[in-house]
Amino acid sequence: MSEAVLLYDADCGFCGRAVDAVVAWDRAGAVRPVALQSPEADSLLPGLSEQTRMASWHLVVDGSVHSGGAVAAPLLRLLPGGRPLASIAAAFPALTEHAYRLVARNRDRLGSAAGARCTVVPGRPRGEALANPVGRGRAER
Repeated sequence: MSEAVLLYDADCGFCGRAVDAVVAWDRAGAVRPVALQSPEADSLLPGLSEQTRMASWHLVVDGSVHSGGAVAAPLLRLLPGGRPLASIAAAFPALTEHAYRLVARNRDRLGSAAGARCTVVPGRPRGEALANPVGRGRAER
């Protein structure tokens, strides 16, 4: 099996918590998290503008890049017991993308509920971070 890299926004507490959940589920170590803000992200996502790169999480497997809701099926296939859920995600790609966008639009609220503030608020231009963010900087393995 080749390495899969999950790229996420390290400035988003909710995103970090989501990646932590994936890492906890991934007992075999099939997925390696990498912050979108890292230099490695540039080489893994060539040709993507910063705006496009920061708009969602991305999964790179075998040179293929999956973004947003399209990450669900290939990511779930890599996780123990995830194949049935992957089949559902693959069967309903529009619904999976819609669900991803719904969560992404509300990640500040969801992150607050989970105790991890998001420094990137939907609708606020990037660079206008919240004061005193909590839950920043997930450890990469």
